[in-house]
Amino acid sequence: MLRVFFATDVHGSDVCWKKFIAAAKFYQAQVLILGGDMTGKAIIPIVHDGKGRYRVELMEQVTTLRSEDEVAAMEKTVSNKGYYPVRLEADQIAEFEQHPEEVETLFARCVLERVQSWMEYAESKLDGTGINLYVCPGNDDFFEVDDVVKSASAVTLAEDRVVPLDDNLSMISTGWANRTPWKTHREMDEDDLEKKLEAMAVQVSDFDACIFNMHCPAYNSGLDEAAELDENLRPKYAGHVLAPVGSKAVRAVIERHQPCLALFGHIHEARGMRRIGKTLCINPGSSYEQGTLFGARIDFDGTKIVSHTLTSG
Repeated sequence: MLRVFFATDVHGSDVCWKKFIAAAKFYQAQVLILGGDMTGKAIIPIVHDGKGRYRVELMEQVTTLRSEDEVAAMEKTVSNKGYYPVRLEADQIAEFEQHPEEVETLFARCVLERVQSWMEYAESKLDGTGINLYVCPGNDDFFEVDDVVKSASAVTLAEDRVVPLDDNLSMISTGWANRTPWKTHREMDEDDLEKKLEAMAVQVSDFDACIFNMHCPAYNSGLDEAAELDENLRPKYAGHVLAPVGSKAVRAVIERHQPCLALFGHIHEARGMRRIGKTLCINPGSSYEQGTLFGARIDFDGTKIVSHTLTSG
């Protein structure tokens, strides 16, 4: 028996990463898989007023912090929501406004420092346990993240590889996606994405014993539905109209090879399970800003899936 725990799209949330690592013990899983989009989306300045107080705006709410304990508590709140708290003086804010390119440098440093801290946390919790952890950065993660993951002794970078999970099962992974309106770091045209996926697939000896860990869900799978956008990238009809936005390349490769399991992410609101032919497809969804870890637990007996369930905690 092999138990796999899968989660995805934690987007910088400290508490979700810690819950993900703790899930191995909680669910008694031998394998942890993180499906992509590890990193957060923004810096949250905590600005010193020069009089011992700080001002912060989070989720459109402005708060004044009057003590070190309050600042530390706010930093934890910001980090758990997936953002990067940075203490700044008022003159530093003015400097960043004049030189916005320096904001990108600061953001990159924050991102890499958090990923490094996550790798160290994983090592402290998993070292010597025999639990295997596989990470595949997603389309929102810039490429320097891969080097940080590679340096971790308790974590395996799974991107663009066939990796054995045990004596029976193997896995191929990619965090690349089809084109999005946001022009993120890992996107490509569908034809090129299909070639990339096939280059991994040809290395698989037994698809009945292979997991396809694809950050982008298969097109029109029911696991890729997101709010349809207008020409200004705003949700139509207050987000009540959904449209499939997944990858046709991912769907084609799954239909062609019929792996036993396909793991998706990318579309946070498309939580669920479906089948494409005989392939069980799972998107656990994401609720990282709320600090809730959505996941999926899958049990194998040899190469046969004997149990699968979505989790929340």
